[in-house]
Amino acid sequence: MAQDPSSGAESPRRRSGLLRDQISHLSFANNWSLRSFRTSRPCLSQEGSIIKAGNKQDKTTFIACNKITKENLLISHSPAVQQDSLPPLVSALKASAEQDVASFHFPGHNRGRAAPSSLAQLIGIRPFLHDLPELPELDNLFSPDGPILDAQREAAKLFGSSETWFLVGGTTCGVQAAIMATCSPGEFLILPRNSHISAISGMVLSGAQPKYIIPQYDFNWAIAGGVTSSTVEQAIKELEMEGQKPAAVFITSPTYHGICSNLSEISQLCHSYRIPMIVDEAHGAHLGFHPQLPKSALQQGADLAVQSIHKVLCSLTQSSMLHMSGNMVDGERICRCLQTLQSSSPSYLLLASLDAARAQLSENQHTIFNKAMELTFEAKCLIKEMPGISVLDFDSFSNLSTIDPLRLTLGFWELGLSGYEADEVLCRDHGVICELVGPRSITFAINLGTSRDHIQRLISGIKHLLGTTAPIQADEGRVEHSVCTPFADIKMSMIPRDAFFASKKKVSAGESLGKVCGELICPYPPGIPVMIPGEVITDKAWDYLLDAKSKGAVIIGASDPSLSSIVVCNV
Repeated sequence: MAQDPSSGAESPRRRSGLLRDQISHLSFANNWSLRSFRTSRPCLSQEGSIIKAGNKQDKTTFIACNKITKENLLISHSPAVQQDSLPPLVSALKASAEQDVASFHFPGHNRGRAAPSSLAQLIGIRPFLHDLPELPELDNLFSPDGPILDAQREAAKLFGSSETWFLVGGTTCGVQAAIMATCSPGEFLILPRNSHISAISGMVLSGAQPKYIIPQYDFNWAIAGGVTSSTVEQAIKELEMEGQKPAAVFITSPTYHGICSNLSEISQLCHSYRIPMIVDEAHGAHLGFHPQLPKSALQQGADLAVQSIHKVLCSLTQSSMLHMSGNMVDGERICRCLQTLQSSSPSYLLLASLDAARAQLSENQHTIFNKAMELTFEAKCLIKEMPGISVLDFDSFSNLSTIDPLRLTLGFWELGLSGYEADEVLCRDHGVICELVGPRSITFAINLGTSRDHIQRLISGIKHLLGTTAPIQADEGRVEHSVCTPFADIKMSMIPRDAFFASKKKVSAGESLGKVCGELICPYPPGIPVMIPGEVITDKAWDYLLDAKSKGAVIIGASDPSLSSIVVCNV
């Protein structure tokens, strides 16, 4: 980490006599900016110095920088934003990037002076200007006492948590930290078998033992539903009969398809047993911010909730937040886990994007989703009138608590099409790109950037499908349950951690049946594992994987993507 040159002996910054005037001019309100501010000048001047540096490089680099600077000149003509009106971390990053300094710190592109020309032509110089390391004025993610702390506190206020942590390793990192913070080696974690792979890796890291619960499964959609409080209670009582108590309960809500569990009931149950409830809310950072949206996990009593702010909200990809409510979980233990899991060189672009997304939502949190909700309602009304197209709704699952209205999941089996086939036509012929493709359906994510033109193109594409494909008999569109049950006959021989570190060997697919799986294999997306290290390999698991692969799913985690062989444990 770069050291503040103001520490130690008297520095040129203190001797200059200019610092006080510049601080007064910028009217920084926070103490952290006063003690670590560096001499600055307008950003445009710094860009000019970058152009000069480009003269010493190859001609391509110079041309790229010159074009980018013209774009930046246009940007600079827009009305100036007052420094103190920006979110705290965005403000700190802006001020730091505008300093006129001789940089002898990482990263190596040196504030864009050596930015790779190919990428600079694509995204411009500005991202490089703001790609800064842990400079004193930018605070430290693992011991925040300045703009990061301020930004996290603002997020906690908005989302209703007692404490919030910014994540640069995605929700995966937050899920792992939540499991590690609540489960010690050998302790039990109750979780649905269709949890994301991050929960499995969390058990590998923590040494927790899984107590799986099986969600309701709709065979026609080939989609797993939510979890009920009764299934959680049954798992708790089964462990009690064995003389065990779960260290935590882990729930995914909403699922990738937007299916929400009744978290209020589950949290009341968990708290009656003094068990913390963790919620993987990767797809639900927007929940609770519109009257027609389901309540958020924190609003329903979650102790820990992990959200991908980059999914429906507008931060940069890979940025997430971990929220804690109440005192059932040790916050200091969470800090230690995050320090173990997160990069010691976090991206301030990612961190600032979290702060900016929070500010964007704060400005009009009660109306920001009005347009998206209106467009979703229009789309669903139009599609439901189309013969041969099914829309996922409450009728599909008897135990469904609610569903995220901003997820639109469509089935095409009455047209004789798989989700993969329908997606290929929509993407190739109409430029309609979905979020998730499955063997029986396609899921579209409506967000703040969705326009009426997008909805019209989607409707036009579906009408094209209807015009070129005749509906078939309903029975012909159904699939055999035996092929479409990914969680049938689960038998665990070893806990994930032991299987992960066990001695292994590779065997043919035929030889693997009945052996203990040594790798984590799942169709992606959505990243729900069909085979988990430590589980006994079954015919039905293989059938499901082969069926998914034949329909176009990408199989991840397997050492042999063709699935002709598999890694098993030597037990």
